[in-house]
Amino acid sequence: MESYHLKAIGTIHNQEMETFIELDESYRQGLVGLNGFSHINVLWWFSEFDNDEARGMLSSPQPYKQAPAVMGVFATRSPIRPNPLALTAVSVLDLDEQTGIIKIAYIDANDGTPVLDIKPYTPSLDRIDKPAVPEWCRHWPKSVETSGAFNWAEEFNF
Repeated sequence: MESYHLKAIGTIHNQEMETFIELDESYRQGLVGLNGFSHINVLWWFSEFDNDEARGMLSSPQPYKQAPAVMGVFATRSPIRPNPLALTAVSVLDLDEQTGIIKIAYIDANDGTPVLDIKPYTPSLDRIDKPAVPEWCRHWPKSVETSGAFNWAEEFNF
């Protein structure tokens, strides 16, 4: 199997009072033109789960309370997967091209997590009008905006 070389472009800082992405200085020029987008897609590395054991697991016992008894990793958003990649759409609160700081409302990543790429969220390419999901998760919120008030702790078995 072919292997690929990835290089982090920055770091996620997920702290008590603020959450932001800090780009390495050599990548800050890439922020030019990003101002004005309300949301971005952040591609990040589940660095804490980058080991042979996690990469070798292709299924897990019922990760969500109402899910099937066993689920394949490609049907979950679990960090345990062959390539520990994550993709999260986030709301941009402020962007400073000079310092490489992108303040964001929330991201489901730990402090110090490596960022691999950033792309602008564009409804013409990223939004699905009527997505279908399995019955067991149809009660989940229909948008990122409403997810913050949802009791996610009641959904997971971990």
